[in-house]
Amino acid sequence: MRRMTIALAGAVVLVGMSVPVAAAQAAPPPRPQTNVRADQPPFPYADCIAAAKKKGESPGYAKWHCDELVKKGWIKPPNG
Repeated sequence: MRRMTIALAGAVVLVGMSVPVAAAQAAPPPRPQTNVRADQPPFPYADCIAAAKKKGESPGYAKWHCDELVKKGWIKPPNG
């Protein structure tokens, strides 16, 4: 009887652990872009470089910083 209880508890744990994993793998639906304003991201790359230099960043660091913001979606890529 005790083995049956342990086996049942193990099965419940395995099922409980597999449900969140399956739910986490589902991709969220894409969000439509509506009412994109000029003061919201993505900002132009040239504006990012200018702002970074104005803050006193070196040209190399400013480029790296803006490239990281491109990866996050805050800045438009330089050629697009």
